[in-house]
Amino acid sequence: MKNRKTWILVADGARARIVENNGLGKGLEPALNYEFAANHAPTRDMVSDKPGRGRGGGSSSHAVESKVNWHSFEKHRFAGDMADFLEKADHDRVFDALVVVAPPEIMGALRKKMNTNVKGKITAELGKDLTHLNLQDLGEHLKDVIRL
Repeated sequence: MKNRKTWILVADGARARIVENNGLGKGLEPALNYEFAANHAPTRDMVSDKPGRGRGGGSSSHAVESKVNWHSFEKHRFAGDMADFLEKADHDRVFDALVVVAPPEIMGALRKKMNTNVKGKITAELGKDLTHLNLQDLGEHLKDVIRL
């Protein structure tokens, strides 16, 4: 009987890694020999120093605030990149099940971007940022959502 390969995506808005479990008692190990990192700058570097100026009628002017939160935009774009990667891996039948670990905002962005096939393989979700943990500590946080 073939062991079930479960991928665990551990992500935030700027970095991600994928670890895997190959069955009960097998623990966690890196699924890939690399991690993902977004190449986006802090919000302060994404916009000009001062907001633009506008006229509200009459002779006075006022600052015009940006309608786009660029930092949030980049996080959502990174989530879309991760969803695309998972879709390709699913198409190549690399994993059997998926656990997603991400902060709530990124979890929502991932759900919106994932196709139905990938969503159908999700067996558990954990709404936390655990990107900073090593494999052993990550396993401790996952023990309630996956049998390692």
